[in-house]
Amino acid sequence: MNRILSGIQPTGNLHLGNYLGAIHNWVALQKSYEAFFCIVDLHALTTHPSPEEIRAWTRETAANYIAAGIDPSHSHIFVQSMVPAHTELSWIFSCFAPLGWLNRMTQFKEKAGKHRDQANLGLYAYPVLMAADILVYKATHVPVGEDQKQHLELTRDIAGAFNHRYKRDFFKLPEPLILGPATRVMSLKEGTVKMSKSDPSDYSRIHLMDDADTIALKIRKAKTDPELLAGTPEAMKNRPEALNLLNIYGALSNTSLEKACPHFEGKSFSVLKAELTDLLVATLIPLQERKKDLMKDPLYLDTILKKGAEKANTLAQHTLSEVKDMIGLLKN
Repeated sequence: MNRILSGIQPTGNLHLGNYLGAIHNWVALQKSYEAFFCIVDLHALTTHPSPEEIRAWTRETAANYIAAGIDPSHSHIFVQSMVPAHTELSWIFSCFAPLGWLNRMTQFKEKAGKHRDQANLGLYAYPVLMAADILVYKATHVPVGEDQKQHLELTRDIAGAFNHRYKRDFFKLPEPLILGPATRVMSLKEGTVKMSKSDPSDYSRIHLMDDADTIALKIRKAKTDPELLAGTPEAMKNRPEALNLLNIYGALSNTSLEKACPHFEGKSFSVLKAELTDLLVATLIPLQERKKDLMKDPLYLDTILKKGAEKANTLAQHTLSEVKDMIGLLKN
């Protein structure tokens, strides 16, 4: 069976972009792949969370995975830092990744902004650790959002450079899986900017734990334009806020954008917002209830994460051992 690997940082209350861009798709994929879903706490260290925050957020993220439909009896849910092979392979890969490759990573430029000299090395080397996350399990496919495609290309480049150096087809080049109409959920306040926890306006995003009234208020306040909704995606291409709301509607209702547009053709945004609010409430409120029940049993969550880490360690250590043999490192 083909294998997938993906993960989310434990950085507090997850939002709709995390859900639709990742977890929602994982639920369907786990039926067709051997699935490893990681909580990437090492990546989260680039944002300097407190020890108390990262511990709490890690369990909360695990609860979100399970509440959304990830089945721990079928998929492997684990914490990145519980598998030491991630960091060890990351260092080995860093010796195969030219600075020129990393300098092209647009996400680092966006996150570092005008203060690149003050950005930490972890943020700069983030894509190399991501490559190790994927390749240590020899994942064949990686579900990613549009903003992560460049990082996956770097992963493929690193795998290719390693294979070329040791003249073996050791690492398969993982293929991206970009699924659903909401591969990149945008801000409710600005349709050209990705939905993000770091946006100063709480009205820019829907948190997975927002109650029904808050969801309704945020959707009602979401930015729109003065025109009625058009019947085709082509006619909507220069209307980013409208497209964002339609993409969210499509993802929640399992409807393509091509079918969603005719449904709302000639209607006002108030009609779309009302239907979208109903969909969000119907999706998120049951998820919230399941998550609350899970959070009452931290021992259960820790047991799931321990079991997932045991499986992940077995596979990752095997890959790392093979890599060490190939490159000439002595082993215990």
